[in-house]
Amino acid sequence: MQETNSKNFDVIIIGAGAAGMFCAIEAGKRRRSVLLLDHAKKAGEKIRISGGGRCNFTNIYAAPENYLSGNKHFCKSALRQYTQQDFIKLIQEHHIEYHEKTLGQLFCDGRATQIIEMLQNLCKEHNVETKMETQIIGLPEKQKGLFHVKTNMGHFNAKALIIATGGLSIPKMGATDLGYRIAKQFKIPVTETRAGLVPFTFASDFLAKTKPMAGLSINASVKVGKVTFDEGILFTHKGISGPAILQISSFWKEGQAVHINLAPEYQLDKELLNIKNQNSKQDISTILSQYLPKKLSQFILDEAHISGKMAEISNKNIAKLAQFIHQWEIKPNGTEGYRTAEVTLGGVDCNALSSKTMMAKEIDGLYFIGEVVDVTGHLGGYNFQWAWSSAYVAGQNC
Repeated sequence: MQETNSKNFDVIIIGAGAAGMFCAIEAGKRRRSVLLLDHAKKAGEKIRISGGGRCNFTNIYAAPENYLSGNKHFCKSALRQYTQQDFIKLIQEHHIEYHEKTLGQLFCDGRATQIIEMLQNLCKEHNVETKMETQIIGLPEKQKGLFHVKTNMGHFNAKALIIATGGLSIPKMGATDLGYRIAKQFKIPVTETRAGLVPFTFASDFLAKTKPMAGLSINASVKVGKVTFDEGILFTHKGISGPAILQISSFWKEGQAVHINLAPEYQLDKELLNIKNQNSKQDISTILSQYLPKKLSQFILDEAHISGKMAEISNKNIAKLAQFIHQWEIKPNGTEGYRTAEVTLGGVDCNALSSKTMMAKEIDGLYFIGEVVDVTGHLGGYNFQWAWSSAYVAGQNC
């Protein structure tokens, strides 16, 4: 039953992050009356901390193959309707300077707050009413064609309700499971969620061996199953991280082995045999430290139980050493979890949503966008592009 002190809107959006603000703008452009709600003090907090404070806002190579989902075709329509070039054009129109880093990643030259300010200004320009520090009381309900949302700031109603609450990653930034609970309230399936783009942890006995290398980083090729990423890895006080590890973590399942080529640019069996034939008096530790950082090369020699001058090491052991380096196998005991994860894998089941509008197939007027949906991008601006694209689509249809 509608409250006498409630206020009506065309659209209510829950979540004032990247997807929520962008969707509010697009709906506002269509002269919809829009209410944007969030429990945080400030909008766009994940934007603010992203990309080391410079916001990796998209990737020039964003394409469907850069996304994981239970339905690999679902993201195609949204990415086609609003592309990375569309968002780049918006950035340029607002005179935000940017630069490209490795693998097509685009970052602000200045601070990530430039993106937040742009979104907030556009929200104001298109008459979006924003209420921060607003707690949702209970779960939204739908009666007589209207969604009813009760909050500590009043009761609000709308024909369209858009859920842009994000996932479970980085709870200290205010992440909650609200979006999933709303989905379940309306009997929309939610696929299993887990931390993605997250560092691996090692068991204590293995960590004792790798911990002295904490802070050491190298370029490597990291593989799980048939998936490979060629980027940097970083040893940490808890295990291993770096771009290649974060990427592969989204494909890793508990108990799986991870194979790392620590020297992908070399064929070390041939290189080491040539050195043995030309300079057999040199110690293997001296030779190996020409290819790898000293601490890492010593760790490998200890693990492979190989030492001494080149002349003393059999060709068989040289081949064994090369194989160890090119196919180093680790078995993480887990990940650092949502605390440091950049994204949440899984979420609202894509098969329950329209890929063309982001609306729930069975609940007219209910939309899910951004990270709360079971679409997860690779590292490097892809998740922001999904936020912009899915938000745009919902904004055109709500």
